[in-house]
Amino acid sequence: MAETASRQQPTETAPRWSLVFVRLALGIPMLIAGVGKVFALGPKPMGISGFAGFLASLGVPLPTIAAWGVGLIELVGGILLLVGLAVRIVSVVIAIDMLVATVLYHLPNGYPAAGNGIELTLALTLIAVALALSGPGALSIERALFDQENPSTDSSQSRGIDG
Repeated sequence: MAETASRQQPTETAPRWSLVFVRLALGIPMLIAGVGKVFALGPKPMGISGFAGFLASLGVPLPTIAAWGVGLIELVGGILLLVGLAVRIVSVVIAIDMLVATVLYHLPNGYPAAGNGIELTLALTLIAVALALSGPGALSIERALFDQENPSTDSSQSRGIDG
């Protein structure tokens, strides 16, 4: 019976490695968006002043401070996700950032991303929530520094399987 139960359990390697791709799926667009907002480079080169003006047109209070906050969250957050450091914290902050963008700007535009709808920001919000719940996975600084796995621990005990 223990053999059957162990065959039904997914390997622990696959979920850890799949999270690398989830981090990339969120980290790359965040980094690119942050570079556009902070340094006025890339596919959406707004710069802080352009982004602050956009936020002001939406009625956001203190638009320059908000622009710096969002720009740095996306820039630094994207870098931290790519290297796998403070992933849960960064993911929560990015989820909030994307949820605010979804509600404040994209929601009135419908669903398709082509029409500035919620498609992309909703997907990024959900990816961020998934990372906040799961953590960094493999190939992360966080895992290398803080992983508490003990090779002497029986893996069947950690899964709750009697053996």
